[in-house]
Amino acid sequence: MNVLVLNCGSSSVKFQVIDTDPERIAADEDRCLASGLLERVGSHGLIRFQAEGQEPLISDAPLPDHRAAIDSIIRWIVSGDARIPGIRSLSDIHVVGHRVVHGGERFRGSTLIDTEVLRGIEACVDLAPLHNPANLRGIRAIRDLLGEGVPQVAVFDTAFHATMPETAYLYALPYSLYRRYKLRRYGFHGTSHRYVGYKYRKLIGIEREQVNIISVHLGNGCSACAIKGGHSIATSMGFTPLEGLVMGTRSGDVDPSIIEFLVLKEGMSPAAADNLLNKQSGLLGVSGLTHDMRELLEEVQENQDRRARLAIDLFCYRVRSYIGAYLAQMNGADAVCFTGGIGANSWEVRASICEGLDWIGLEVDDALNRQMVRGAGGEIGKAGSRVRVFALPTDEELLIARDAVRCVRGLPLPI
Repeated sequence: MNVLVLNCGSSSVKFQVIDTDPERIAADEDRCLASGLLERVGSHGLIRFQAEGQEPLISDAPLPDHRAAIDSIIRWIVSGDARIPGIRSLSDIHVVGHRVVHGGERFRGSTLIDTEVLRGIEACVDLAPLHNPANLRGIRAIRDLLGEGVPQVAVFDTAFHATMPETAYLYALPYSLYRRYKLRRYGFHGTSHRYVGYKYRKLIGIEREQVNIISVHLGNGCSACAIKGGHSIATSMGFTPLEGLVMGTRSGDVDPSIIEFLVLKEGMSPAAADNLLNKQSGLLGVSGLTHDMRELLEEVQENQDRRARLAIDLFCYRVRSYIGAYLAQMNGADAVCFTGGIGANSWEVRASICEGLDWIGLEVDDALNRQMVRGAGGEIGKAGSRVRVFALPTDEELLIARDAVRCVRGLPLPI
């Protein structure tokens, strides 16, 4: 089956076309036929398309809305210029899988989209006002462009964390606020953490129930997840993606009273304070230079910039703190797995995070760590390390495609 996987952001659309079916899934032989990214949706957009085995096509064009962006994707996919194997017309797109950020408490797994599911996603807009509306626009655009006969599947970022116990997801606020507004920790990056658990058990050769790891997703957005018995039991992101680790432009954990302090001292509105914490903080705010970890590492190497070094150290300190906390919550873990753009590719950041954790038996092999920059990923811990260490590139689109096929075929949804 040819699955079109869509990830609609507020001003961007990422996509992949993946050929998969139950037999390919079982053999781990899914095939990515094409991919792309459309940026600046809502204005004059930047477009990047790439079919398997071909050079990328980079262009620009007006993209007034998500429907126009998705229309351009579909037109390219079925065009002769794309030369995508097995796709010549709209009928060759068999199912569409959507990344949906927030499923609230209702959606605990991926699901076929119908009118009732659409209403459920709409009901979660208050919980994810920047993300769910874009996801909904993508779903409606596909319905308009391909017709209601093409099945669509929603795969929720929050679903993997639905197994967290109350003690992990509740805040120590008046319980009535949870009952009234569902104020609680939901967690995000669930599809990425779920993939890491899957990849780890495939590498080790164990069953899902034997997966006891700490998954650390480090990119522009960052989160840690404690996975015990194959299920998420704790995660660092909370009611929104702001909580937890230091990120590219997000502060991560702060004293909530800082917001009132800024309102009083700086005359900020609550919206301005929220914008500061989400878009002006993190690596960017501490360094005063950039949110890009690669650029910060270069600044330290070339110019010994003090604040760049401080931003990196603070970033690593926060990750190390969460690893320690989750080791305590889990009564120990078998492995720590790094993923995401930084986690899978930056040997310097991985080394800094793991420094000083040898007392718990977590030791990184310097040579393996330096070699593990890009590619399939693998183990980077020293031989005999009690807590093993891995760098594993994530593949959220693959899991979305697989879930789409399983939902259409009425099959169970394993990790």
